[in-house]
Amino acid sequence: MDITHDLIVVEQHFDLPAKRLWEAITNHSEMIKWFFENIPTFSAEPGFYTEFNIHHEGRDFLHQWKILEVIPEQRIVYDWRYEQYDGVGRVEFELIKVINGTNLRVSNYGLHTFPKDVPEFSIESCRAGWNYFIKDRLVAYLNQKV
Repeated sequence: MDITHDLIVVEQHFDLPAKRLWEAITNHSEMIKWFFENIPTFSAEPGFYTEFNIHHEGRDFLHQWKILEVIPEQRIVYDWRYEQYDGVGRVEFELIKVINGTNLRVSNYGLHTFPKDVPEFSIESCRAGWNYFIKDRLVAYLNQKV
């Protein structure tokens, strides 16, 4: 099955070193401040697994994350599933060092494998969600921490 169909990419520049951005996206105590507040635990190491529920508009989405790949301060890849729904996604966070900071690229693959009748799995909803988390929440969090 080709999970690259329906690719969503969100990119954001940060005037920060890669090490600082890496901490924000992989340190549990920081992730719960800008990403999902109910992530129970997190470890940036291959094989790590966690799950947590998000209730939205009368539906539950039990997120099931497994870390597939980690290159510290460069890349982390998640297998992203939901207990209640068929489908498998992959999310990649890539840090790209540039002269004046670090660019973050988040790539989301595999939306087409999820049910078409669930609005949260539409490409528009997913793109809006990643823009919200990266361009709004993460930017605001890191700006207050500088």
